[in-house]
Amino acid sequence: MSSQGFHCPTKAIYDPPRVVYRNHYHPQIVQVVHAVEVVNRHHCVPVYQHVYTCSERDEFCGEMANVNMARNTRYGGRR
Repeated sequence: MSSQGFHCPTKAIYDPPRVVYRNHYHPQIVQVVHAVEVVNRHHCVPVYQHVYTCSERDEFCGEMANVNMARNTRYGGRR
């Protein structure tokens, strides 16, 4: 027999099985509670309000001043 027409029979050899993991992820709601404390702080802040007073007086000059001075001294000072 010639070796050209001869075929060896096939034989199967099995390795131990490998484990292949296919991970599937699913959302899971986990509530994280953050406590917030609001503190209302009140502060007094100076706000300047400008108030003006006005006064008025008469002042006499020249000859008119002498007449008024004489009138004021007659009554013992200003009225």
